[in-house]
Amino acid sequence: MKKIIWEGAEWDFLLEIVGRSVIMFILILVILRLSGKKGVRQLTLFEVAIILSLGSAAGDPMFQEELPVIYAFVVLFSVIIIYKFITWLSSKSVFINKILEGEAMVVVRDGMFDLKHEHDGDFSKMEFFSELRNQSVEHLGQVRMALLEIDGSMSILFYPEDEVKYGLPLFPDDYKKVESFQLYDFHACMYCGFIEQLHNRESKCPRCRHTEWSKAINTKRN
Repeated sequence: MKKIIWEGAEWDFLLEIVGRSVIMFILILVILRLSGKKGVRQLTLFEVAIILSLGSAAGDPMFQEELPVIYAFVVLFSVIIIYKFITWLSSKSVFINKILEGEAMVVVRDGMFDLKHEHDGDFSKMEFFSELRNQSVEHLGQVRMALLEIDGSMSILFYPEDEVKYGLPLFPDDYKKVESFQLYDFHACMYCGFIEQLHNRESKCPRCRHTEWSKAINTKRN
C-alpha cells in the first residue's frame, strides 16, 4: 500500500499539481462554453469524441511536471477550432452531418415496433421499453410514432384519447406470455407489437413470424 499510495512522490510538487488542476479545470469550462453546448444530454457521438480528446489533452499537464500548461492550451484551442470547422461543414452538407451524427431512428410506428432496424447490433427492445415507460407510456397502442433521437432522447407522438387502440403492454405485470387464449380476445405479438384476435397459442405473427403473444390492453393515458 505504501508503494501504491505515496512511495516516490515528490511532496514539493503536490502544490503545483493543485495549481495545474485548477488552471486546466477552468480552461476546460471555457472550452465547453465556447462549444455552445448547454448539457451532456445534447451531446452526439461526434461531440463525445471531442470531449474525450479534451479530457486526454487536459489530464496529462495536471500532474506531469515536464509538460508545461501552454501545451494543453494549444491542444485544447486547436481541438475547439477543428470542432467549430467540422460543425460548420456538417451544417452545409446533409451527407457529412449523417456521417458525423447519424440519424433519428423510428422505434414505434402506428402502435407497433418498427422492424426496419431489428437486425441492428445496438437494437435493444428492453431499452426502448424503459424509455417509453419513463414517459408514462403503458402500452404501444397509445403511441402513433416514437423516434430515438441522435442524442439518445426519445420523442413521442401520442394518439388522441379517442383513438387509442389495443397495444403491447410495456410494464412487467402485463407483459407476459399467455398460455391459454380466449376467443375474440385481442393479443399482441411480444416481438413487434402486432395485434391479432387469436384462436390458439401456436399462431404465428403475420408481421414478424414470431409465436409468443401477450394479452393486449387499450387503457387511456392519464
